[in-house]
Amino acid sequence: MPLLRYIASLPTSRLVLWSYVIWWVVMVSYYFALNPLIWATSLGIGIIVGFALMLSTGPVNRDRFRNRFWESMRLFVCPFMVSSFSALVAGNGFVMVFSPSLQENTTAAGSIIAFLLLAQIMKITVLRGE
Repeated sequence: MPLLRYIASLPTSRLVLWSYVIWWVVMVSYYFALNPLIWATSLGIGIIVGFALMLSTGPVNRDRFRNRFWESMRLFVCPFMVSSFSALVAGNGFVMVFSPSLQENTTAAGSIIAFLLLAQIMKITVLRGE
């Protein structure tokens, strides 16, 4: 199964990045707002900062997008996630990225731990079977 093979082959750096995504998804699920201004602003910041990151890390051309698509997309997705997270949780008592609610933090941390355990199990079973 391609998804399980992908998870099994993730290096530590990508596991950390996926953990960030999981934290974002959990917190956004608690604080989601159907406010187009939040999402439009976050999209705009993602595009502006993403383009700046592209410029600072190499050539901006079709070959780069074609050959390193997901690497390039992360440069746009990360600032989008940061800005949308900040806008959604503002004024809700967060300290850094941590919710004032133990349940919300536990849900996010538990989801990350479950993902990391899955990745470890996949490394043991999928990669060993090759």
